[in-house]
Amino acid sequence: MQRHGGGGVAAAPPVLWPPPTLPVPPPPPRIHKLVIDDVRPEDEGDYTFVPDGYALTLSAKLNFLEIKVEYVPKQEPPKIHLDCSGKSSENTLVVVAGNKLRLDVPISGEPAPTVTWMKGDEVFSAQEGRARLEEKKELSSFVIESAERGDEARYTIRVTNPVGEDTATILIKVVDVPDPPEAVRITSVGEDWAVLTWDPPKYDGGQPVTGYLMERKKKGSMRWVKLNFDVYPETTYESTRMIEGMLYEMRVFAVNAIGISQPSHNTQPFMPIAPTSEPTHLMLEDVTDTTATLKWRPPERIGAGGIDGYLVEYCREGSDEWIPANTELVERCGFTVRGLPTGEKLLFRVIGVNIAGKSPPATLAQPVTIREIVERPKIRLPRQLRQTYVRKVGEQVNLVIPFQGKPRPQVTWTKEGQPLGEDIHIRNSDTDTVFFIRAAARNHSGPYQLRLQIENMEDTATLRLRIIERPGPPRAVQVKDVWGFNALLEWEPPQDDGNSEITGYTVQKADKKTMEWFTVYEHNRLPRCTVSELVMGNEYLFRVYSENQCGTSETPGLSTNTAVIPKAGLTLKPPKYQEHDFRSAPQFLTPLVDRSAVAGYTTALNCAVRGHPKPKVVWLKNQVAIGEDPRFLARHSQGVLTLHIRKPGPFDGGVYGCRAVNELGEALTECKLEIRVPQ
Repeated sequence: MQRHGGGGVAAAPPVLWPPPTLPVPPPPPRIHKLVIDDVRPEDEGDYTFVPDGYALTLSAKLNFLEIKVEYVPKQEPPKIHLDCSGKSSENTLVVVAGNKLRLDVPISGEPAPTVTWMKGDEVFSAQEGRARLEEKKELSSFVIESAERGDEARYTIRVTNPVGEDTATILIKVVDVPDPPEAVRITSVGEDWAVLTWDPPKYDGGQPVTGYLMERKKKGSMRWVKLNFDVYPETTYESTRMIEGMLYEMRVFAVNAIGISQPSHNTQPFMPIAPTSEPTHLMLEDVTDTTATLKWRPPERIGAGGIDGYLVEYCREGSDEWIPANTELVERCGFTVRGLPTGEKLLFRVIGVNIAGKSPPATLAQPVTIREIVERPKIRLPRQLRQTYVRKVGEQVNLVIPFQGKPRPQVTWTKEGQPLGEDIHIRNSDTDTVFFIRAAARNHSGPYQLRLQIENMEDTATLRLRIIERPGPPRAVQVKDVWGFNALLEWEPPQDDGNSEITGYTVQKADKKTMEWFTVYEHNRLPRCTVSELVMGNEYLFRVYSENQCGTSETPGLSTNTAVIPKAGLTLKPPKYQEHDFRSAPQFLTPLVDRSAVAGYTTALNCAVRGHPKPKVVWLKNQVAIGEDPRFLARHSQGVLTLHIRKPGPFDGGVYGCRAVNELGEALTECKLEIRVPQ
């Protein structure tokens, strides 16, 4: 128990002098209280208040009364105070994913009811975590921090006490941005466009998908370019204004009322390319009873996609059913269609194919009748075989000789009317014959006859083959004459010329003392030569190599005798020369030049003088010799004279001269120096 009380006499008001002219109001009354908290029986009694300074007392008596009240607890059925309360009622709450949801459910009932929450068919009782329950008196709260898609469910709250129970069902729906679109792919491409297709997202976020946003970028780049700013409602989009031959990637975003989804997976890299134009200059080259040979040229426009090959198709005249002639693409601009029906009239066409697809077809203007055409045999001898064909011993001989003729002509090879040897191989085809010798020998030289025959028609050609090798050495090499420092050398041609004309000779000499060989002549055409500049007192040997188209002979022909250059008595008479006089008077090669200088900046005057003996140089200023003035520095190097003037002032301007003097004369050059004072 706490007791509060107090009392006392108020102090007299102060006396003022001189007294104020206005009356002073009395002080406000003071109040004293006695407060007894939590009254008990022992607090009963008389209480007296005696104010301090006053002759008066106040008394009061406290009587304690005890009243007994019997409490009968109140009983009331539980009640959920929601609009959706009742077993048949249900309410829906919509929350955006990532937001907080707090559902406060007021409840009542005596005694206090027990609250049970159900998520679907399972009891939910978590008191902590992202999704939890908070219990207060007459209030049950369901809290979700940062709602997720998995929080969407039907929640039931049930309150029970001994008197009864009440339930309410709440459907919580979590709405979110949709999932990314699926199966994003490129279905077709063109020269500067591509068609993009995708499937709607599996989950729309609880709100209908209103459209899509598309982006593209170059492969390897990090910069995405938006293709549309307004949502696009369809699932197929044609992207244009792309660069042909450049690799691109694309992606798609789904949009609903909540926002934009994450991007889809990038498409596979693709390249905007267009099919080529049609092949050009399609023509029929050959036709037989069962085949047709076509030739054409590449398309005029191929583009960045290049061309992978060609398809050849044919159909009967009057029919629209085109039959493919090749299962694999033909890379070269020619193809032979085989297995054709004899006597039929067929149309042929060729289509170019690249990564973008097929080109427009190039079709023959007229149908072709499939039957053999008799063509007279004709040998087309290459230009290099129209004259003697020369090869070296041991080399291969591989000659391809084309011919014409239909049907396939019979090919016959002979050498001087006799069959060819076993070391000569012949291979024939429909359009040419191959003459092959693995290692040529001298005995393979000679004329070969080629004969083509079709029934009673024929054509012939002659191939002249010459196999050459190195020649033998020259014969009978000898020194015919020696005079002065010269020797005349003669020889006879080699006995074996290597089956080729001798084109020249190589002559070498050697001093008999050292036997070191030196070449004197190369490609000497005559079987003789004069060797000059021989050294007196030496004896020389000579040797000669023969040359032909194949090279020089392996061994030389040695001279049978030598050339001796005899010594002769010689007297040296040195010539007499008159000594030259190199003396000369001074002469300025480069005179002084007028110039201008800025005051305070070092300048220099230059000239060049020549003279012998070396002249004495004197520098002059206004025709007065410059002495040992430290502001002037004279230099003389290799005839170049320089006068340095250190930091000239306005009074250093004037006429400067340089005088050069020696015993033969003197020379003078002058210039004018102007000193400018900066303003």
